[in-house]
Amino acid sequence: MAKTQLNVRVDEATAETARERASQRGISVNRYIEELVQQDEGENGRAFVQAAADFMQRYEQVFEEEFGGRGEGTR
Repeated sequence: MAKTQLNVRVDEATAETARERASQRGISVNRYIEELVQQDEGENGRAFVQAAADFMQRYEQVFEEEFGGRGEGTR
Protein backbone atom coordinates (compact mmCIF):
# COMPACT_ATOMS: atom_id res chain seq x y z
CA MET A 1 0.00 0.00 0.00
CA ALA A 2 1.30 3.45 -0.87
CA LYS A 3 2.21 5.69 2.02
CA THR A 4 1.34 9.34 2.41
CA GLN A 5 2.78 11.92 4.73
CA LEU A 6 0.57 13.31 7.49
CA ASN A 7 1.78 16.18 9.64
CA VAL A 8 0.25 16.66 13.07
CA ARG A 9 0.95 19.06 15.89
CA VAL A 10 0.91 17.84 19.47
CA ASP A 11 2.27 19.24 22.69
CA GLU A 12 5.77 18.16 23.74
CA ALA A 13 4.52 15.83 26.49
CA THR A 14 2.36 13.94 23.98
CA ALA A 15 5.23 13.73 21.52
CA GLU A 16 7.56 12.40 24.20
CA THR A 17 5.00 9.82 25.28
CA ALA A 18 4.62 8.67 21.67
CA ARG A 19 8.40 8.36 21.32
CA GLU A 20 8.68 6.39 24.56
CA ARG A 21 5.82 4.02 23.75
CA ALA A 22 7.16 3.40 20.24
CA SER A 23 10.63 2.76 21.62
CA GLN A 24 9.27 0.32 24.21
CA ARG A 25 7.63 -1.63 21.38
CA GLY A 26 10.72 -1.43 19.19
CA ILE A 27 8.89 0.38 16.39
CA SER A 28 9.01 3.82 14.84
CA VAL A 29 6.76 6.63 16.00
CA ASN A 30 5.16 6.51 12.55
CA ARG A 31 4.32 2.82 12.95
CA TYR A 32 3.10 3.40 16.51
CA ILE A 33 0.66 6.11 15.39
CA GLU A 34 -0.46 3.99 12.43
CA GLU A 35 -1.22 1.07 14.77
CA LEU A 36 -3.19 3.34 17.13
CA VAL A 37 -5.36 4.59 14.27
CA GLN A 38 -5.94 1.04 13.00
CA GLN A 39 -6.83 -0.12 16.51
CA ASP A 40 -9.28 2.76 16.90
CA GLU A 41 -10.82 1.97 13.52
CA GLY A 42 -11.30 -1.67 14.58
CA GLU A 43 -12.88 -0.65 17.87
CA ASN A 44 -15.31 1.62 16.06
CA GLY A 45 -16.27 -1.20 13.72
CA ARG A 46 -16.85 -3.59 16.60
CA ALA A 47 -18.87 -0.96 18.45
CA PHE A 48 -21.06 -0.42 15.37
CA VAL A 49 -21.70 -4.13 14.91
CA GLN A 50 -22.53 -4.56 18.60
CA ALA A 51 -24.90 -1.58 18.51
CA ALA A 52 -26.63 -3.00 15.42
CA ALA A 53 -26.98 -6.41 17.10
CA ASP A 54 -28.39 -4.79 20.25
CA PHE A 55 -30.86 -2.79 18.15
CA MET A 56 -32.06 -5.85 16.29
CA GLN A 57 -32.42 -7.83 19.49
CA ARG A 58 -34.39 -5.03 21.11
CA TYR A 59 -36.70 -4.47 18.13
CA GLU A 60 -36.82 -7.98 16.68
CA GLN A 61 -40.46 -8.44 17.69
CA VAL A 62 -41.45 -5.15 16.05
CA PHE A 63 -39.80 -6.20 12.78
CA GLU A 64 -41.41 -9.62 13.05
CA GLU A 65 -44.86 -8.10 13.47
CA GLU A 66 -44.36 -5.57 10.68
CA PHE A 67 -42.59 -7.68 8.08
CA GLY A 68 -43.39 -11.28 9.00
CA GLY A 69 -41.14 -14.23 9.70
CA ARG A 70 -37.81 -15.03 8.13
CA GLY A 71 -37.89 -16.54 4.71
CA GLU A 72 -41.30 -15.10 3.85
CA GLY A 73 -39.86 -12.54 1.48
CA THR A 74 -40.95 -8.93 1.21
CA ARG A 75 -44.43 -7.52 0.90
